[in-house]
Amino acid sequence: MSTHAEDLKLRLMTIELLRTAKYKRNITYRELASKTGLPVTVLSRYAKGHVLPNTSRARQLWKVLTKLVGLETELRNRIKFDEDGFFDNTEIIGDFNILQQAANHALANFAGKRVTKVLTAAVDGIPLATMVANALGVNLVVAKRSKEVGVKAFLEETYVFKYSGVTMTLYIPKEAIKKRDSVLVVDDMIKTGETQAALVNLVRKAKAEMSGVFSLIAVGEDWKRVLKLSSECPVEVIIYVKAPHEASSHY
Repeated sequence: MSTHAEDLKLRLMTIELLRTAKYKRNITYRELASKTGLPVTVLSRYAKGHVLPNTSRARQLWKVLTKLVGLETELRNRIKFDEDGFFDNTEIIGDFNILQQAANHALANFAGKRVTKVLTAAVDGIPLATMVANALGVNLVVAKRSKEVGVKAFLEETYVFKYSGVTMTLYIPKEAIKKRDSVLVVDDMIKTGETQAALVNLVRKAKAEMSGVFSLIAVGEDWKRVLKLSSECPVEVIIYVKAPHEASSHY
């Protein structure tokens, strides 16, 4: 997707979000003006489709409106940890509306940046990564836990889960990511950061560049020490939650 097309899509999505806030959530123009810092007359013209915000203003509006319209709230309401520090993410990764909003969020944050591939790990990250790849107009690469028949050569990364001591290996076809690619790593949740670090290492083994990491949820702070990225590689997370006292994870 060209930068122009990405920018136009972002501007149109922002208008839809504004209309959702105004007409579905019944937030008044006065309230929206106080939150966004824009005049009521300008917001009214946007909502009625008389004019589109420019790209810079669309990004500014998007960040405010996403908090008002409630993707963060929707996610928080569905996260309930059990006594072992796990939570069931079925309702999140199977909810098309949440995934669509999250994909729009990714587009709003990464539009204009160079992204040529989206990379995720099987299996829970696939629904979100598919939506994000579609929003950005790029191909999806899935790192799997076994080698596929018919693929001649692979890149692989082996790592150990901190809490369980289990060794895991991820594989991608060697030609799936090329040296000229700029890769966005996408996953539904970051907890220990080990899976995401393995994905980043696969990108490095392909001699490609990292464009960023995107996730719905990040739990705790430990993952930041594992996922070592340069300041030029942004990590975009929709919500951060505190880790339960007895936290352990598959991630």
